[in-house]
Amino acid sequence: MNKIHLIAKFEIHPGKEEAFKNLIPQCIEKVKANETGAERYEWYFNPEGTVCNVLETYSDSNAVLAHMGNVGGLLGELTSISDFSGEIYGSLSDELKAAIAPLPANKYVFYKSL
Repeated sequence: MNKIHLIAKFEIHPGKEEAFKNLIPQCIEKVKANETGAERYEWYFNPEGTVCNVLETYSDSNAVLAHMGNVGGLLGELTSISDFSGEIYGSLSDELKAAIAPLPANKYVFYKSL
């Protein structure tokens, strides 16, 4: 299985909710315009609007690396006004493992499905 699934979690700093939300359309537009390997890119908020989870699916590790390069600057802006953590699921390439090593993300290797 080559697909990579991610859950990116942002706990937004108090008073920064609108600034955070204003960056989302820019992220979506960059993904739409530049990433053919992005298959799912959905943003969700808790009822209070203080936590945002992004559900993401990519065709493979290279598509995740392309995503990181494409939205890296915006991710920096998002993480300056929130606390980031994440989960990544799939068979990650060595290059992707190295790229995400500094991030606070739990990694899960595919086992089996239907």
